Amino acid sequence: MGFLDHLEELRWRLVRSLIAIAIGSIISFSNIDIILNILLNPTKITTHPIKLQVLTVQGMFLIKWFISFISGFIISLPYLIYQTWKFIAPGLLANEKRFVFPVVFFGFTSFVGGVLFGYFVIVPYSLEFFSGIGNPDVQNNFSIQYYFSFLTWLLLGAGIIFQLPVISLILSSIGILTPAFMRHYRRHSIIAILVVSSFITPPDPVSMLIMSFPLALLYEASIGVSWIVNRKRT
Repeated sequence: MGFLDHLEELRWRLVRSLIAIAIGSIISFSNIDIILNILLNPTKITTHPIKLQVLTVQGMFLIKWFISFISGFIISLPYLIYQTWKFIAPGLLANEKRFVFPVVFFGFTSFVGGVLFGYFVIVPYSLEFFSGIGNPDVQNNFSIQYYFSFLTWLLLGAGIIFQLPVISLILSSIGILTPAFMRHYRRHSIIAILVVSSFITPPDPVSMLIMSFPLALLYEASIGVSWIVNRKRT
């Protein structure tokens, strides 16, 4: 393909991806009340009561569409990963193209695993921590817009971080990453993990360590993934 042909191919891949997200968002919006109840559940299990408030007239309307879009993105994620792979696959060798199914499956399950970890571990602890450092005379009345922004940042951040083994699979399949390289920079990766965890989690050391521990395990798992891929390539 020429340069313009590549741009045309990219355009159609993006169009298909946006259509998939739109379909997923419509499906999510039709079940938005169920999704909202699930996302609001962490505020109901804290030791200190948390009350959420809508501060603008159109607040709930925008929140529902925002959550629908994020949910639609997650629903369509396997298709988005597949479209990304199809765009780069023509530049790969035949033995590298066989990784398409592992990449799609592994990428989606890793993202979902990260979101679940954030929902069941990081979010409850963070809400418990922030709601407990207040004053007895001050109620925990939070804006629902800020709550969902906080929730989305944590969940999506955890899901993206859990893509580390998938990135290792892709880079190893095209010969860029090797186990020896990752083992050599293991100490450097620990510092990077702590820095990334501090950006994703609330500003307290315990939350950072809670996120850092699974990330360190994911890095070790990525070394194993790279070793398997490079062994098969050899």
